[in-house]
Amino acid sequence: MSRAPGSAARPEKATQAPGRDSRLDNAKFLLIALVVFGHAIEPLRDYAPTQVIYYWFYMFHMPAFILISGYLSRNFDASSSRVEKAVLTLAVPYLIFWAIHQGIYAAEDGMPDSLSVLTPTWSLWFLVALFLWRLSVPVWKRLRWPVTIAVIISVFAATADLTTTMALGRVLSFLPFFVLGLSLRKEHFELLDRTWARVGAVAVFAVTFAFALFIANEEVSREWLFWRESLSDRDIDPILPSMAIRLTFMAIALAMSFAFLALTPKKKTWFTKLGAYTLYVYLGHGAFFLILKASPFYEYFEGTGPVGLAVTTSIAVAVTLLLCTPWVRKALKWAVEPQPQWLLRSDEPAPKAAMSGSNPAEEASTAERPEAAQGSAAAGPAPDGSPAGPSSGGGEGPRPGAS
Repeated sequence: MSRAPGSAARPEKATQAPGRDSRLDNAKFLLIALVVFGHAIEPLRDYAPTQVIYYWFYMFHMPAFILISGYLSRNFDASSSRVEKAVLTLAVPYLIFWAIHQGIYAAEDGMPDSLSVLTPTWSLWFLVALFLWRLSVPVWKRLRWPVTIAVIISVFAATADLTTTMALGRVLSFLPFFVLGLSLRKEHFELLDRTWARVGAVAVFAVTFAFALFIANEEVSREWLFWRESLSDRDIDPILPSMAIRLTFMAIALAMSFAFLALTPKKKTWFTKLGAYTLYVYLGHGAFFLILKASPFYEYFEGTGPVGLAVTTSIAVAVTLLLCTPWVRKALKWAVEPQPQWLLRSDEPAPKAAMSGSNPAEEASTAERPEAAQGSAAAGPAPDGSPAGPSSGGGEGPRPGAS
């Protein structure tokens, strides 16, 4: 999500690195804005239009963010430099914000019964998932039918009694979107520029909005959209028709993800450069809304209908833009982009490298390609994402593993 630590361009300048894809940066920013918006309006879903909107974009915003994260993770080769980068940009920020979230919980309700760092708090599940997905990239690159295998794992894993430990439910459920992203190439995204693709994208969004109206009115369980709990936990046969429903929502998410990308501007816009800072938004907004939900704010707007929706939407936009500003990024850099080099041991120089005539400067210059730099910003929101993350993913309440 955020710019990779140690990149040549300084974050404060917010310039787009050579080779970055404007469409993907635009998409990451828009998706992370949806993540923030979803968490902002979640407590006010008693208003019917809010409920419909919530269901509609939860059908695709995290799958789309994860798909982009997978595409931008293609260069991950499990080398020591890339593993080190994953630890510094994903694992360490996770531990810092996990401690911040637990502090907010403790201030609100007292000390919890368990303080296991293996149980992600609220939106932090995405960092855990992305860390595990990235470590598995070399495996997926070796398989002949990676997407098919990932779908099978996702569907059958949903029948197991998965706990919140390491966010395994979501790690396995969202896996096909990440693996699909790994399998995509630039020419696949170029197909989205065709007129038929954009017309089809509008049709997809129209049909899925009507579907969102239906499932919102029928009060279909949001767990189908969160991709978190086991199918065995629901009042429905976990094999059939549950698997068919899971595959249906997977197909809807995929269609909406590509429809979203088809309608996303491919040229630079005023928010293109902000797509490099989605990790700041993803991590920063979580702490903000945990505090806001612990306050009387939402009680005041409960039952106000369009007024509450308008106010929370305005807050979501303001928070998203504020967390992208240079001075806020500078204030949060210690937590979002920490550099605890003391955690890592320094390797001794390898004599064989010197004898073989390898050029360390050349190796260093090729270690990080533009796609890898953009990947660290995507991924999360989340939701390397964005956040775009990704989004964050669910939002039924500020508790461990809730979103």
